[in-house]
Amino acid sequence: MIDISNLHTGLYIGGEWRDGRDTFTTLNPATGQPLAELAAADAGDVDAAVSAATAAFRGDWGALAPSRKGALLNKLADLVERDVEQLAALESLDMGRPVGMSAAMMIPNLIGTLRYYAGWADKINGELIANDGYMGGPVPTHAYTRREPLGVVAAIVPWNAPLMILGWKLAPALACGNTVIIKPAEDASLSILRLAELVTEAGFPPGTVNVLPGVGKVAGEALALHPGIKKISFTGSTATGRAILQNSASNFKRTALELGGKAPQIIFDDANLEAAIQGTAMGLFFNQGEVCAAGTRVIAHRKVYDAVIDGLKGAAQAQVIGDPFDPSTTMGPLVNERQRDRVLEYMKTGAGEGADVVTGGSAPEGPGFFVEPTVLAGNNEMTVAREEIFGPVGVVIPFDSDDEAIALANDNQYGLSATVWTSDVTRAHTISAKVEAGAIGVNGWSPLAPQLPWGGVKASGVGRELGYEGILSYTEPKTVTIVL
Repeated sequence: MIDISNLHTGLYIGGEWRDGRDTFTTLNPATGQPLAELAAADAGDVDAAVSAATAAFRGDWGALAPSRKGALLNKLADLVERDVEQLAALESLDMGRPVGMSAAMMIPNLIGTLRYYAGWADKINGELIANDGYMGGPVPTHAYTRREPLGVVAAIVPWNAPLMILGWKLAPALACGNTVIIKPAEDASLSILRLAELVTEAGFPPGTVNVLPGVGKVAGEALALHPGIKKISFTGSTATGRAILQNSASNFKRTALELGGKAPQIIFDDANLEAAIQGTAMGLFFNQGEVCAAGTRVIAHRKVYDAVIDGLKGAAQAQVIGDPFDPSTTMGPLVNERQRDRVLEYMKTGAGEGADVVTGGSAPEGPGFFVEPTVLAGNNEMTVAREEIFGPVGVVIPFDSDDEAIALANDNQYGLSATVWTSDVTRAHTISAKVEAGAIGVNGWSPLAPQLPWGGVKASGVGRELGYEGILSYTEPKTVTIVL
């Protein structure tokens, strides 16, 4: 177990640590016992952070050469790489993920994202624009665009993958020359508070990065309403995303919203069944199922339906539930009691609507917020197939034709991601084109990389993060026309 007694738990504003007027207590999800007491930012703290970030944008950070911005991002990546074990442990302690998963996948994704955007920092260019002359007449013009940073941006980060998802927002924002205010989730702030310490160690000018732990209804709402913030990037629930969009409209703030999901995993009868079951199980049970892109609707061709059911049952029963710091653990607790009870209620609803509980369906006895990995057999009309559960619960649904598979996949309010399992390359391209989702994985669940744009359609959000799309989303094009 990691010692957190020396970790800063206050507000990080203008390169300094401050106490908050209020505090809140977080719990260890593996034990249900108090873990840490953190400062709770309020609207006044948001004002202070905006002032500090604005001063840095107009001052030392804004004046820094693009290559120096990239160098600082690389320095931060170096420090994260140095402290990967500590950061992984903090994240697992805070939200329950097995620590090996944190160290092997989530923190390395942050490192890769920082390095990817460090390379972009001195390569953000405008374009020369050919045109017909001044007002369309004979007088020629020299016209071009500049891509300029937005200013102060806010990043509201979820509890299921704090550092990884923060990297998707922080790295491109800084590479483009913006300053950033981070609002961590109240249930998982510790790893981000440690990252703030590394920001100071890396040498970023004060105010470039600010961190405001606190309650979403207070600090998050104040960020969305603040006129000094030019963009807000939020990852979380669809309901909260709607509220942020409404509040941001009051001052025409840009928004990027990555919201809920109910991702289909379509398994065709020509798929490599062993690989498909293994990959589909990963999509169901990875990170305790607390993933926006969790592939919780398994749409299986009737010819392989029984084999898929049996395979996922075996995969669920093979999970080792327990202490996130035990090397044998493959599934830790859910983040808090409220989330555990929510998942259990969905299991109860599924059974009540006629779903066959293949395996799981309850919570093991003992302390902590654990639930059993659960496989249900049902149909696409059930609540468990319609709504995001955010836990290790999947429903398997049969289909008979390609058209039926597409219709089932698209018959949902969400559209973040989807997976297609097939050995037919023509089918892979055809189905991928017709499924309504922001990202499609073929023969692999939810492939993530800094170079690949990420985001959803329908109720899964607006805007994109990562890739070159991330650069475009954190800059504003300005047109300059010189009459010659």
